[in-house]
Amino acid sequence: MEFEFIADRPVLDFLPTLGERGHTDDEKLNAPSDLADWAVQSGIVDRPPRVDEAGLQRAKDLREAMFRLIRALIDGTAVDRADREMVNAAGAQPLPALRLEADGVHRAGDTDAILALLARDCLELHDSADREALRWCDDEHCTRPFIDRSRGQRRRWCGMRGCGDRAKAAAYRQRQRAIRAPSGASVRWG
Repeated sequence: MEFEFIADRPVLDFLPTLGERGHTDDEKLNAPSDLADWAVQSGIVDRPPRVDEAGLQRAKDLREAMFRLIRALIDGTAVDRADREMVNAAGAQPLPALRLEADGVHRAGDTDAILALLARDCLELHDSADREALRWCDDEHCTRPFIDRSRGQRRRWCGMRGCGDRAKAAAYRQRQRAIRAPSGASVRWG
């Protein structure tokens, strides 16, 4: 499976491994190998770690706790103590190891190291300037948070490929229907 990495932060790219929360609940981590593939594609590690069903479940549980922490940060609501403790505990684990070899830097780590990096990124996000620029995508089904680094901080979509493209296409179709509608006739939307 190919994953999408558009958020400039590992935690914000990991959260959408469950997409369209509350709508289709599109789970992308269906097997342990999916988590291993995500970790390699993200660049956190060079080789797929061994992931078992328990590790996959830990990753999903941590993902949901981090999602709730990010949601609370964006929405300005209270943080659940259990979520905070889970993320703190994961972040206290050793990180993936970096090693310089003749052919460059290599990254290696097990499931817990990968989760530690994600948890630390979530924690660091709470203490960074990026926290003020966190937004929700305006697509009604997208539940991807993003950092709005646009000049006027008026960005509406998590990415133009996907959510932004769909919104632009829908707006274009609506304008075309309005142009084609006979004068005085009601326009039927839908």
